[in-house]
Amino acid sequence: MNRHKKLITILLIVFTFCTTVAIQTYLYVGSAQETLYWGSSGEKVKTVQNKLKQWGYYNGPIDSVYGGGTFEAVKAFQRKNGLAVDGVVGNETAKKLGLPIKDTTASTDYKPSNSSASRDDEINVLARAITGEARGEPYIGQVAVGAVVLNRTRHPSFPNTIAGVIYQPGAFTAVSDGQINAPVEESCIKAARDALNGWDPTGGCLYYWNPATATSKWIWSRTVEKKIGKHWFGN
Repeated sequence: MNRHKKLITILLIVFTFCTTVAIQTYLYVGSAQETLYWGSSGEKVKTVQNKLKQWGYYNGPIDSVYGGGTFEAVKAFQRKNGLAVDGVVGNETAKKLGLPIKDTTASTDYKPSNSSASRDDEINVLARAITGEARGEPYIGQVAVGAVVLNRTRHPSFPNTIAGVIYQPGAFTAVSDGQINAPVEESCIKAARDALNGWDPTGGCLYYWNPATATSKWIWSRTVEKKIGKHWFGN
């Protein structure tokens, strides 16, 4: 009788565990599909943290917040699995985790160097960066900021994904001070699309800065190529 009760208890524990994993996976896949990166939060991040913790990549709290610990754990997982090491959970990384993100890639003049992010994901994360860095700038200046991000993805000195460039530690003030999470402006979404479709008002620049607020001494060593709105663009 006691043995029978123990067996039932074990079966209940196993059933509960499997149900929890299934629910988390359903929430991940069934909710809005988007790339996960530093600053993301919610059930999908929690699921990723659980997976990474089970496999020994993540030692932090399961708090549903994509912070530095999760970022480093994702990079370690990507490195181990032969993926682009950018700390971003896009299509390929999600698939390796067993949590596929729906691919909504559409044709565009811009060709990502890998398939870790869909077209909608790219527009979203690029528009967030443009909003954080260039809202209030003239429209051409917003496109120019997006173009700089894309130019970096093609340069060997930077990560080769949009999210990887934007969330490279210390690369953009908007990420450091949280402005990346400000409500996305419509003009910035349009600017992201225009930049992705090939409009580059900077002529290939890799850097920009506001001379009135720049604190980096190094940035002044860059050669100024363009001045658009309050930003200077250079290489």
